[in-house]
Amino acid sequence: METALITGASGGIGLELARIHASKGGNLVLVARSEGKLSALKQQLEKEFGIQAMVIAEDLSDPMSAQRIFERTQSEGVEIGTLINNAGFGGHGLFHQRDLEAEQGMMQVNMVSLTNLTHLYLKGMVGRNNGHILNVSSTASFIPGPLQAVYYATKAYVTSFSQALAEELKGTGVTVTALCPGAVATGFVAAGDLQGVDIWKNARSAESVARCGYQAMERGDLVAFNETRLKLFLNWIMPLLPRKMVLKFSRQTMEKS
Repeated sequence: METALITGASGGIGLELARIHASKGGNLVLVARSEGKLSALKQQLEKEFGIQAMVIAEDLSDPMSAQRIFERTQSEGVEIGTLINNAGFGGHGLFHQRDLEAEQGMMQVNMVSLTNLTHLYLKGMVGRNNGHILNVSSTASFIPGPLQAVYYATKAYVTSFSQALAEELKGTGVTVTALCPGAVATGFVAAGDLQGVDIWKNARSAESVARCGYQAMERGDLVAFNETRLKLFLNWIMPLLPRKMVLKFSRQTMEKS
């Protein structure tokens, strides 16, 4: 079982993905900002599953973080066979009223660091003719998102980027999967100032979403949805609707009650 590097591993979907991989006997490189949470998770997973886990405390909003992560694994002789780009965050409000630095940090984490890590580790996977990449995107990637304009746009990039890579990598033994969940019960809501937005009242568990994504990655699926109704709506109904109707609907789902 290859070693998996998971960003945003200290909680939510990332933590559950780490548990799934460890339960299959796979070693881990756990990446997030909180070294304390990562160290506690490392001890728990090593004790429960008998695997080895490395902790790398990095803030992916730092443009050089991906390079430091890569150099650390290289210096430790850790070969990454599975890359799970899970780290990401959002934010609520009118774009012109939001803090520009926060939006830039969101773009760095959600898109740029994800791209950098993929580029750094992909070369080795292609050279070995084996590897898996799971990019955690969102159903938000399929439509524009008034009141979360930058977040939705970053996820559109992730889904598009993932699918393009998957096509480029045919025949190399490396697969790329975009996981596109709907609302998930994680710390994302508090971090993104999304309390009061109705769609999170029926949020799915992080464990169920992680299992959906991990299984899709194992199969080499192109895009994974954790809810069939969302898949049908976004793929077959939404494209037929007038764009102004789509934008109105999208905004209404992000309005606070």
